[in-house]
Amino acid sequence: MIKTPVGERFSEFFDKWVSQLDDYLQQLHRVSKESLSEAEKQALLSKLTAHYKEFYTVKWTAAHEDVLAFYSPVWLSKLENAYSWFTGWKPSIIFRLVESMRKIRVPGPGLAELKEEQLKEIEQLRMKIKLEEEKVEREMERQQVAMADQKIVELVRMARRIKNGELVGQVDGLVEVALKGILGGLERVMKAADCVRLKTLKGVLDVLNPSQSVDFLAGICMLQIQLRQWGQRRDSRKDSILELQNNVLF
Repeated sequence: MIKTPVGERFSEFFDKWVSQLDDYLQQLHRVSKESLSEAEKQALLSKLTAHYKEFYTVKWTAAHEDVLAFYSPVWLSKLENAYSWFTGWKPSIIFRLVESMRKIRVPGPGLAELKEEQLKEIEQLRMKIKLEEEKVEREMERQQVAMADQKIVELVRMARRIKNGELVGQVDGLVEVALKGILGGLERVMKAADCVRLKTLKGVLDVLNPSQSVDFLAGICMLQIQLRQWGQRRDSRKDSILELQNNVLF
């Protein structure tokens, strides 16, 4: 896949961002095993949440320049792309992750010790987030269906029939205006989905104490990093096989 200028820049940023995320994960593991004060744990949590906020700040700035780069991201493996929900992870996965971590006590026992009141709050949040997800999905459906609007169909007809150079230029201008509206809609969907992701993270963290938050964020980091490593390993094997086949054929 050819990288656009935005794709090039964001790929470089994302590699560094994930590398820093891995560093934070190691720190979370150490904190989980050591007897640190709540304030020390909170300090690390603040650094990690700021790291996630930086990701979305850079993403939104880049997407304003080229939003399509985020709907077909060259910086992700095919496996990561397969699990993408409107340019990122689906918020509902967080609640399944919390439940899994409670049962197997990984990466630590923090989430296994959730109180009944905390579980009720997380369940209430899950229901709210589900509604938010459905709202984003309806908006994306609206954007997709809009591709068949009368104005777009008329532009398609004109573009196919007009051969005069001057008129072609006029049609191209109309197409650019139409595409600008379409891309603006895709950008709004992306930001709406990102806001649900951020709302989910904040909502869960607000329910947890610092020790539980350490285990929670460690679990998220582990899943994200491991999925990326699996995907990259698989892509690398596929590329090696393809290269070998080409060498045999030619």
